[in-house]
Amino acid sequence: MKILLADDSQFFKNFLLRIFNEYLPDALIYQAGNGQEAFQIYHNEKPDFVLTDLLMPGINGHELVRLIKESDHEAKIIVLSADIQKSTREEIEAMGVIDFINKPLNNEKATQLLNLIKEACDA
Repeated sequence: MKILLADDSQFFKNFLLRIFNEYLPDALIYQAGNGQEAFQIYHNEKPDFVLTDLLMPGINGHELVRLIKESDHEAKIIVLSADIQKSTREEIEAMGVIDFINKPLNNEKATQLLNLIKEACDA
């Protein structure tokens, strides 16, 4: 399984890497610090999942979701963001993401994320 992490926070990416190393040890993880880098990695590597923040420099996560979905309607995207505006969440969900999980991640949200990935793999 290939997972692309798109977030400008290396701290957050390291946090997710620790979780994946423990619970999804066979996953191949790609990292991007902004949407432009993430979009290039997406097209080069065709990951099974994209996990993206919304607030990033350059091409932000909202635009990244739009670009990926335009080129691949079946893309499996999970948004992990501190943006709690209802309108933002509704707009992102309407683009066909698997889920929108609010940061910060706690044990419950990390478990939810892992379950979403496992369920989508089994589907």
